[in-house]
Amino acid sequence: MIIPVRCMTCGRVLGDKWEIFKKRVKKGENPKKVLDDLNIKNYCCRALFLTHKDISKEVAKFKRVQ
Repeated sequence: MIIPVRCMTCGRVLGDKWEIFKKRVKKGENPKKVLDDLNIKNYCCRALFLTHKDISKEVAKFKRVQ
């Protein structure tokens, strides 16, 4: 849904870097370079950024059933 505030493996705070990462990659920058610039070096954190798919708009279409 949305990027977790912390990495689920190592506990590093990542939530504040997601918007910057998304904007720079959308502009056409290499994701590897963006992650290096943001000082995200752990494999677990990099995997979180590279494999995340934001589906919040798709989920928002559905009503909650009680």
